[in-house]
Amino acid sequence: MEYVIGILLLVSFVGLVIYAVRGGNLMMGIFVMAIIWTVLPMIGNMLVKNPAFITENADIISISWKDALTKVFQSGPEGWGATLVNVVFGAWFGRVLMKTGIASTLIRTVTELGGDKPQFTCILLCIVTTACFSSIFGAGAVVAIGVIVLPIFLSLGIPKVVATCAFMMSVGAGMFVNPVLYQQYQAFFLDENGKTMYPYELHTSWGIYALLIQVAVVIAMVLLLTRRKKVHTWGAVTPAEIRQRRGENAPGIALITPVLPVLLLIIFKVPIILGFIIGSFYAMITCKKIKSWPQMCRMINKDFFDGVVDTAPLVGFLLMLPMFNKSAELCVPYFNALLGNIIPNNTFIISAAFAVLAPLGMFRGPFTLFGCGAATLGILKGFGFPVAYLAPLIIIPSTVMNVSCCVTQSWIVWGVNYTKTGTKDFLKLSVVAGWIVCVIVQFMCYFAFGRI
Repeated sequence: MEYVIGILLLVSFVGLVIYAVRGGNLMMGIFVMAIIWTVLPMIGNMLVKNPAFITENADIISISWKDALTKVFQSGPEGWGATLVNVVFGAWFGRVLMKTGIASTLIRTVTELGGDKPQFTCILLCIVTTACFSSIFGAGAVVAIGVIVLPIFLSLGIPKVVATCAFMMSVGAGMFVNPVLYQQYQAFFLDENGKTMYPYELHTSWGIYALLIQVAVVIAMVLLLTRRKKVHTWGAVTPAEIRQRRGENAPGIALITPVLPVLLLIIFKVPIILGFIIGSFYAMITCKKIKSWPQMCRMINKDFFDGVVDTAPLVGFLLMLPMFNKSAELCVPYFNALLGNIIPNNTFIISAAFAVLAPLGMFRGPFTLFGCGAATLGILKGFGFPVAYLAPLIIIPSTVMNVSCCVTQSWIVWGVNYTKTGTKDFLKLSVVAGWIVCVIVQFMCYFAFGRI
């Protein structure tokens, strides 16, 4: 019976992959899968007769229907409350950077610094974009910075497919150390008491190098695929920039704001929400945006509202995903029975497979935690691999192939439409560039965490 249930679970997994690739609504798809992956193992628990299987998995098989339903549909979403709070504060911080003019001032300063060298200017803007998204998060923030950066790229003569891919991969590079995205990832690695087994210090110990590698690939892409020619700096000025120049520039001391929460967290261990608050008030004070108590209250309320709107599409998905994660825990005995002798218990082979098959992180496939990868992780957890190895293994394709390169990502869809880049042209470039990043970072993390 355990093999029958395992096969049915695997078939449903394949069904989810097909559904996701065809563009189905992931929030509802994940919810339906949570139901299926709760009901099937519970039925199997009632019918299985193999004494060895029962003894080996006694803790999971003995769970009652009431406890299973509570575990999946109540405790699961409740456990992600902290993640949602961090997402909201991160989105608010991003809105503050937009409203104070800090982001646009950084971009304009870099553009002027680049002078008449389009490749150099493009590379500098990519680095600034990565720095900004090391702390800010949300589709609204990507769009707000994109409407400034992308026209500059195009007016510099950067081919539109290169411009779009370079900008999106620069956003994704910053996400490797982004505390808000980390909060979403670490929720997959909680112990029985809801405490994380994957601290931020462990995440950044390899995430910083992954960030640098992805930026290096972006720089190589810009150098190889753009022509060297001189342009005048005024040629890179967009209508948005002209309007900005009529107003006030953010002062120099305010320009460290985008990386301030991350620095406070890494160096002084300041909690990330407090870091966002400190960063936001630092931005408002240094940019002289606080003029009175009522005015400050109105501004903060408005920015919080806009930040919540930015994250709204993500919230529903984040509330359904923990149901799926918890249901996957109920399925582990059956996946082990079916696949235990098939999936190698060798970290080098698994790392190599994740490197070679990295594009499976596209289209919400089995290698991204924002799609079917939650089930893949559930299967791999059953083999007893340490969290220090498993987390980078699945986070790398999630961040590179999904967040940075895939047209199922909302802000990438916007960018492709904004620059009028063909979807196929974008994917041809982004898949190759992302694949290179994944191969390099996967083997880096294997040598760091996988030689066990």
